[in-house]
Amino acid sequence: MLTGIRIVFLGGDARQIEVIRKCVEMDATVSAAGFDKWDAPSPGVSLEHMSAELLSRADVLVLPTVGCDDEGNINALLSTERLQLLEEHIAALPPSCMVYTGMAKSYLRGLCDKYSLKLVELLSRDDVAIYNSIPTAEGALVMAIQNTDFTIHGSTSMVLGMGRTGFTMARVLQGLGSNVKVGVRKQEHYARAEEMGWKPFMTGELVAHAPEADLIFNTIPSMIITAQVLSRLPRHCVIIDLASAPGGCDFRYAEKRGIKAMLAPGLPGVVAPKSAGIIMAGALVQSISDETFNRGDV
Repeated sequence: MLTGIRIVFLGGDARQIEVIRKCVEMDATVSAAGFDKWDAPSPGVSLEHMSAELLSRADVLVLPTVGCDDEGNINALLSTERLQLLEEHIAALPPSCMVYTGMAKSYLRGLCDKYSLKLVELLSRDDVAIYNSIPTAEGALVMAIQNTDFTIHGSTSMVLGMGRTGFTMARVLQGLGSNVKVGVRKQEHYARAEEMGWKPFMTGELVAHAPEADLIFNTIPSMIITAQVLSRLPRHCVIIDLASAPGGCDFRYAEKRGIKAMLAPGLPGVVAPKSAGIIMAGALVQSISDETFNRGDV
């Protein structure tokens, strides 16, 4: 239970609604700014305007999946007003306040460091990342089906990177009957991919394997699908870049060659916001409970 804990939410999308509902269910005292377009707010939620005074009452501050950009702008799809996190807002937080987000940029990290506030990035947790890989893979499949004129079954799909998302992506493609090739950077990943029945190759050899690709799903957040790689791809190949912006593809050259290449970060919130919100809610509640217990507040 989160009885007696004051949680302030700033902005977000449909995922955040599920997180808010869970916190109310756990008996937290919940305030939310940036939700004036929420049609049916949950009972027990106090909808307020963003202010330093609001944040001064917070035990926990919860920001959207991507906390804010490097100017402090907060994604608030359910708000008619612009939300911007300024230094005065962070300065108003009590010293014991915990700040939660999915992933933080340098702006937010810098402010939390300056005021010695504990910052928790939920997407850095293995359990959250693994659960999130499921709606990510489903969303990527939707994009692939919508942008091709051939079946995934029998096609050659390349998955670049074998982290949490890459592993799930490869497994799902295999289940649909695709010929799965996996670009890896570590020998242990090479061995695991081979054990799973996929065809592994080292990412340094991508140029040589490019002509075989019908679909490419990239999870590596650095430039890997270069102009040299793109020049070897068949023109019907579709690239779905699942890495964080700006992705790992030379989108300018892909467009020049007439190859469909789409940057698609944050798919869980687009294709399955309820499921993605439940995942984040469970992790948030567990983390708050653990932190509160460790501090001896309960």
